[in-house]
Amino acid sequence: MNTQIYSTIIIPNYNGMDYIEKCLDSLRGEPAHVIVVDNGSGDGSPELVAEKFPEIELLRLDRNYGFCGAVNRGVERAKTTYVILLNNDTEAERGFVRALEKPLQKNARVFSGSACIRNLRHPERIDDAGDYYCALGWAFALGKDKPTRNYQKPRAIFAACGAAAIYRREILERIGLLDENHFAYLEDIDLGYRARIYGYDNIYIPTAVVSHAGSGSTGSRYNQFKVDLTSRNSVYLIYKNMPLPQILLNFPFLLAGFGIKALFFLRKGYGRTYLKGCQKGIRLCASREGRAHRVRFRRAHIPSYVRIQLELWRNLWYRLRG
Repeated sequence: MNTQIYSTIIIPNYNGMDYIEKCLDSLRGEPAHVIVVDNGSGDGSPELVAEKFPEIELLRLDRNYGFCGAVNRGVERAKTTYVILLNNDTEAERGFVRALEKPLQKNARVFSGSACIRNLRHPERIDDAGDYYCALGWAFALGKDKPTRNYQKPRAIFAACGAAAIYRREILERIGLLDENHFAYLEDIDLGYRARIYGYDNIYIPTAVVSHAGSGSTGSRYNQFKVDLTSRNSVYLIYKNMPLPQILLNFPFLLAGFGIKALFFLRKGYGRTYLKGCQKGIRLCASREGRAHRVRFRRAHIPSYVRIQLELWRNLWYRLRG
């Protein structure tokens, strides 16, 4: 039996008392080093980890640095070939680690792999089978709420879902870690996008299975905190990764996409929050911090930009047909 450790599992935690114990229990026996990075929790969850899981490395931060900050501190401590990100409100099935590692060991061009993420309360339904991004400026999870049995084949995806994903550490060090300007939400799309620009691939790995509660920290699918950050980051994501000609090419689609989202959140009671978030996104793009993280255009990446653009249009069709 191969007991060599190739992966470090990084679990960001912020007030995750309701979930963290079951998450860590599900990882017992998995061949990986585990780091829980606590974002200044005040609910006793880091104390629980220290008491019940002494074999796990616990990194306690002085305050909430967001999902991105916590993950990056964990990645900086990792020494393994791969890093696996796992939300604290997930439960992994046995063999999860090796299932994630296997496709990356076979193909050096693969940067990341997204697990088969099921709904924790309804495991017959998919929560996320890989993330996609389209010309409307929308990110979406493949298979959301659809039968799990329909998503049992590996496939290329736009980006891995950071709730349960593996990344090749040497490529992370080349293209950069998670952008902490995001704080949380869409940081995984940004990272996958960046890898695609550099010519790497992201894949869906259906044999690696986890169950996900969803919104374990924020409390619901839609809330003011989440709408504010996702709208801000949606604007920033475009600025960061699209050269100006590509932004102009997609502008009619993006205008329609943001308009549709504004109407959607208006009906949900978050219209003002969404628009203010977009304004924050514009300010972030114009800031020194935002400009510093923009992906530099290189002629060598033009073939990647062309492939990505064709995929943005194709994914638009996928999204509109449901």
